[in-house]
Amino acid sequence: MIKKTITDVTPFTAGDDTLIREVLHPQNDGVPMAYSLAHAELEPGKSSLPHRLLDRSEVYIILEGEGTAYVDGQAAVLRAGEVLFIPAGAEQYLDNTGTTTIRFLCIVDPAWSKDTEIV
Repeated sequence: MIKKTITDVTPFTAGDDTLIREVLHPQNDGVPMAYSLAHAELEPGKSSLPHRLLDRSEVYIILEGEGTAYVDGQAAVLRAGEVLFIPAGAEQYLDNTGTTTIRFLCIVDPAWSKDTEIV
């Protein structure tokens, strides 16, 4: 069993300019799973940079805030409690259109790696 507190995980700025905390990753945590789980944040008025995850699909689970996600040119308004599936290889980015930080979980399958992200 592994238990973590998200705020105890050291954040980093990802290539798409989103603040990320890698909560669970099979390479970092030695857990027998194929996917990775991260917590992401984007401040009000900010946008992540358009990017693609090669050979990896992604799921966003919105925890707080609101924004508009763009996936291969299609827009989806997202609010707390909503889930978005992003197919592997799709161009994606997120605009925080709200007045508070948007916070969301990212599940990437297979697990995220920097060398498969194109910004």
